[in-house]
This record gives sequence, structure tokens and C-alpha cells, in this order.
Amino acid sequence: MDSVNRKLKNGEPENMDIKEILEYLPHRYPFLLIDRVLEYTPRKSLVALKNVTYNEGFFQGHFPGRPLMPAVLILEAMAQAAGLVALRDLNARLQKNSEFYFVGIDKARFRRPVGPGDQLIFNVELLRTTRGIWKFDTTAKVEEQLVASAELMGSFRGIES
Repeated sequence: MDSVNRKLKNGEPENMDIKEILEYLPHRYPFLLIDRVLEYTPRKSLVALKNVTYNEGFFQGHFPGRPLMPAVLILEAMAQAAGLVALRDLNARLQKNSEFYFVGIDKARFRRPVGPGDQLIFNVELLRTTRGIWKFDTTAKVEEQLVASAELMGSFRGIES
């Protein structure tokens, strides 16, 4: 049975491995920032993770002697997790004529640094969809400590060739 069409078992949320994530997100190395989806509840929420390793390319220059994950990449990972909710809800596997774009951000806050060895957990909640704009409440945590939070907006847009 196709993993996209599987039903929730006993009301439990679904998960997604990297193979399935790659069916939805257009990002590839080094810009794919989601390793696994731990929980996905259709039209509602998603929990995903990113294992941060010393091998990440951005650690070479950010910063030598004190490697920190750039806050903008934490935000990008939150946006990728939010995009998975919309893409999965509409069963919008990679298509040549449309993509889901990050179109806005409100209330972004960064609370603590992230470094090699940390495991980021992203929580995404769909707040609403209005006139084609999807709005999400997102957080990133390491060991239950809040790292970042933001309200993110995204929208499907056609791709011109």
C-alpha cells in the first residue's frame, strides 16, 4: 500500500522517513534540513527532527572555534516542516508546475544556540488557510528547551518555464 494513502492506525499520527520526505520537498543536500517526521496528523500538525552534526557545511565558517547553526537555517528548517503539512495534506508530490513557497513570517524569536550533537525537534501546527495562504505556528526545541519560534506563511505558486 502506498504510504501516502495509509490511514491513521488506532487514531495514532503517521510518520515519514527520509525517502517519503524527498517525495514532497524539492530541497536536496546541503539544503534539506528535515531528517524524519515523527508525527503527522492530517490538516492539523506535524513533529519533525533534524540531527545536527559537526559535518554540516555551515559549521566551517559559522563560527570557527565556536560552531553554531545559523538562526536563518533553523527558520528554514521550520519552514520546510510547515511545508510538509501543506504538501502532504494536498498529496502534492513534486510537480513540475507548482511549488509551495515560504511567503511570510511573524513573531520570530531565537532563544538559544544550536550546535553539533544537538537534535532539533520541530513542532508545526496549522492555524488556518485563507485565500490560498497557509499560516502555521512553529517551534524548534533541543532537549525540551525552546530554541526558536515563529508564525510562518506559505502558498502554492505556479512555476514559469
